[in-house]
Amino acid sequence: MAADKYTPRLAKKYKDEVVPALVKRFGYKSIMQTPKLEKICINRGVNGAVADKKLVDVTLDELSQISGQKAVATFSKKDISNFKLRKGMPIGARVTLRGEKMYEFLDRLISVALLVFVILKV
Repeated sequence: MAADKYTPRLAKKYKDEVVPALVKRFGYKSIMQTPKLEKICINRGVNGAVADKKLVDVTLDELSQISGQKAVATFSKKDISNFKLRKGMPIGARVTLRGEKMYEFLDRLISVALLVFVILKV
């Protein structure tokens, strides 16, 4: 008995409902012409990273917990004397999500975070 491969809820809905609706509405000749989500990039700059290096580590942990994937630090590209910033100093963090993790993150974002925002806004 072959085990069915797990497919995220949002990916299944997109494939089964959204793609046929787009093909019908816009008259695409192939389903490959329909727009699709390739990746979600999450990034965060850390304001006090120049003074305190631990803030970048905290940000890396937070983004890793939010996304379910290990975050990487971002580094400055040039010196900016007004900010006491030197080239190569860590100043933020980023994560790029693709595939199943991307759809799971988007599903959680829509169903939890944005709905809470809508409820509080009303």
